[in-house]
Amino acid sequence: MTQAPQPPPEDDNQEWTFNYFNYFTEIEEHFQRARGTGLFLLSPLDWALIETWKNSGIPLEAVLRGIDAAFESWRKRRVRSQMINSLAYCAQAVMREAEAMSGRATPRPARSSTPPFSTEELRAYLESNAAALRRHNDPVLEEIAQALDRLAADIEQYAADLEDLERRLTALEERMIAAVRARQSEEDLVAARRELDRQLRPYRAKMTAEQLAMLEKQFLERRLLESLGLPRLSLFYLA
Repeated sequence: MTQAPQPPPEDDNQEWTFNYFNYFTEIEEHFQRARGTGLFLLSPLDWALIETWKNSGIPLEAVLRGIDAAFESWRKRRVRSQMINSLAYCAQAVMREAEAMSGRATPRPARSSTPPFSTEELRAYLESNAAALRRHNDPVLEEIAQALDRLAADIEQYAADLEDLERRLTALEERMIAAVRARQSEEDLVAARRELDRQLRPYRAKMTAEQLAMLEKQFLERRLLESLGLPRLSLFYLA
């Protein structure tokens, strides 16, 4: 498995923040540019794959390079049966780039004095997610909403350490997912797995069993939350 990048030193936290809280947006826009179709929308499978890369510690630069390498290889083909319609086509190239980068430091963007999010944006994000959870009138989701309210009330403190805030939000999101997964019907789970198999079928041969297992987990979780109208709590979805 690709070695995850080591945590940045304390004085490099700002560079890490600017790089990785834009992870989803950077990949989406880079894929659209490489494909040459700015209006192309990523599929649920694509978003789950990005989340798998993020959670595995795959550097953003490795993903962008992998996308470029996959498209370069595709363009060199004499016969192109179809356009690249999914990030899954780039999975092998991304993992090769990640392996190549694993033995050296991960490049970080230039330092900036401007925080990635204002305290007002953070507070509004937390309060909006708390309100979305309360619409379900569920005791467990209400407890999570109250935890988000407490974070919003002390946002000046947490805004100074976004990595710590992200850890807290990740823990709350994991609790939320566990709560709603336990109530998912067998029919809904079967339907979600059927959709996953349909989207993943052309790309299974390009991924290892470990990658497929991680992608399946992310896809099913994303599908479950979207079907219930529940928000993602991570700051990656604010960027």
